Amino acid sequence: MPREIIADGVLLKVYLEGNESALETLIKRHKSRIFTSILLLVNDRYLAEDIFQETFIKIINCLKGGKYTHEGKFLPWALRIARNLSIDSIRHRNRIPMISDSEGNNVFDYLHIVEDSCETSMVEKEESKSLHALINQLPEEQKEVLILRHYADLSFKEIAEMTGTNINTCIGRMHYALLNLRRMIKKNVVVTK
Repeated sequence: MPREIIADGVLLKVYLEGNESALETLIKRHKSRIFTSILLLVNDRYLAEDIFQETFIKIINCLKGGKYTHEGKFLPWALRIARNLSIDSIRHRNRIPMISDSEGNNVFDYLHIVEDSCETSMVEKEESKSLHALINQLPEEQKEVLILRHYADLSFKEIAEMTGTNINTCIGRMHYALLNLRRMIKKNVVVTK
């Protein structure tokens, strides 16, 4: 017999009544979408992990403070929090001066941190890295809509509400993002014989 999926709203209610495992279920359910969205926005795995944790700390504080008013729309709400924290982090990171060597190279580029988890090595597959690199070359508006639509699985209506634009603008940005990605993929394809 298939296991019944409990709605996000029910899990939130149960969590607020004191059942901590309900929040754990929500985190597991939406971790992939939220984390991937953050990672694609900040393009730094360690920073994305920090922002992901910060996102859920903020979610818990909002829930316990009675500030959650988005009945039935937990994922878009959580993604909005993650997006805002990611943008704040990017702004902050852009204000931090780069430490460079005598040739102008960032000294942190020389550091190689060993990844020891099997999951981490799977996520870092070459194809995924190549696609992420191409996505990061897109203009910010196009990149944001692409990430929220394909990786966070939001509707254009939800993206429009989150970004403060209209649906047609979001659809247009997605169209141009896909055109630009196709162009970059064709340009970067290596033909082997």
